[in-house]
Amino acid sequence: MPAHADTCLLTQAQLLDASFMEHRAHLLAIAAFLDRLERAQGAATTPPDFRLTALRGALHELTSPEHGRVMRAQLLLSDRDLTLLDERDSQSAYGASRRADATEGAEQ
Repeated sequence: MPAHADTCLLTQAQLLDASFMEHRAHLLAIAAFLDRLERAQGAATTPPDFRLTALRGALHELTSPEHGRVMRAQLLLSDRDLTLLDERDSQSAYGASRRADATEGAEQ
């Protein structure tokens, strides 16, 4: 049984009734965004951007059967470099880490 079983006051049906259409729209917007990225100029010849890699990793986490999806997705979509911003570039404004090892902490 999941660690947080039965902590929501609503039933699954009530949650679906209340929120399905909103989340459906979000998923369709992400699908459209990914389609646009695929059709963008240079998409076939340019290596994947670190933000796209992080987004794809987070989307993969959404299909995981294990609880903790939010934490793992957030770690993939976070810059965990603690260097002071005035000592580095504006990387944190991008919402993902440029480091090649950015997925290491997501597996913990």
